[in-house]
Amino acid sequence: MAKVPGFELPLDEVRASLETLRRPLRIAILRFRNPFNVGAIIRVAHSFLVKEILLVGDEPYYERAAMGMQRYENLVKLPGEQALVAWAHERKLPLIAFEREHARVDLWRAELPESCVMVFGSETSGVSEELLAEVDDIVAIPMYGINHSFPVTVAAGIAMAEWTRRYYVTAATGTLDPHAEKT
Repeated sequence: MAKVPGFELPLDEVRASLETLRRPLRIAILRFRNPFNVGAIIRVAHSFLVKEILLVGDEPYYERAAMGMQRYENLVKLPGEQALVAWAHERKLPLIAFEREHARVDLWRAELPESCVMVFGSETSGVSEELLAEVDDIVAIPMYGINHSFPVTVAAGIAMAEWTRRYYVTAATGTLDPHAEKT
């Protein structure tokens, strides 16, 4: 079983060690008016060892919310939504948007390819109509209370956890093993 490197190692050694553990999942964060959430999602994404985090737009994000995890991540900066679409198409990666209002399927029934890009919008404006027209699927996370939406950081965490559950659960014990190889 692979071991996650310790913080005491030089940054380049930690990053190199993490590369061997990364999953093929990528996430895209639309940076429109949510700098704290972007930083927090980077921190959450680190916990799932995603392959890359795509930062869409040019607004700054709140690095303190990332708790330093941005140093260990593969951040790809894209100028806008069309650049995101082109980037994903060049790599033949499906785009899966998380957006309650325009959802085609709920998370429990959605196809989540092992290699894909999950797209998360801002809490104020969600994912734009133009980008929704370009994605491969639009997924909603089921909710059961009177609240009409999850905070985007929570939604991102739920989506990444469900993806991880599908691909990296240890069959023998039924438990999550962050280092398990897919069988």
